[in-house]
Amino acid sequence: MQKTLVIFCFMGCLHGQQPAAPTSAPALKERTEIPANSIQVDAGTHVLLSMINSVSTKQAVVGDRIYLETAFPVIVNGKMVVPRGSWVTGTVTEVRRPKRMSGHAELAVRFDSLTLPNGTSRSFKSDLGAMDAANPGTLDREHSQIKGPSDKKGEAETVLRTTAEGAAIGTAVGAASGHIGGGSVIGLATGAAGGLIAVLASRGPDAMLQRGSTVEMILDRPLVFDPAELSGAGDGRTAR
Repeated sequence: MQKTLVIFCFMGCLHGQQPAAPTSAPALKERTEIPANSIQVDAGTHVLLSMINSVSTKQAVVGDRIYLETAFPVIVNGKMVVPRGSWVTGTVTEVRRPKRMSGHAELAVRFDSLTLPNGTSRSFKSDLGAMDAANPGTLDREHSQIKGPSDKKGEAETVLRTTAEGAAIGTAVGAASGHIGGGSVIGLATGAAGGLIAVLASRGPDAMLQRGSTVEMILDRPLVFDPAELSGAGDGRTAR
């Protein structure tokens, strides 16, 4: 009995001396703060751009590049961070050509990078936020997509013009044959049919961004610069 008790006590001591299970090290927090002397252009900033080349649903394909330059400087806390004349590149992401009879042309673009005149660059994937009246159509801001204008007025004018021309021809033919009234009716019908065929065979206007027009880019992320990266950035227009 005494021997059994000693063994039991010995096993209990071994059990009590087992090391505690290791605890997991606290997860390192991701550093989101920026260095104190850095300069940041916030996400959501609107940057005014000027188109260097034209792009249209008439000839563009997905993947085509677009080239722009900043039309107005970006200022942060009184300091010019992005000078006027900095370069911006973009990509055509969607092209839908206008259909016959119905449907608008659609053109979507994305802005990809910014390069300051001193060579400092940043990458992003930013959307088109606005465009000026020099570009026909309307902008769907949610999808960064340009919808080509409707040409209902032009289609109606085509039918009316060909109808009038047909009536004039029909009247002349009717007068020559002694049936002025009948010739006019035939001419009207022929002209209207010709106008309708012309409308059905044609496509609507293209969606486009024209060279020299002004558009607006909305940054999708903050752009952070070290002051040394902005040294000598100057103004791209005066540097050229």
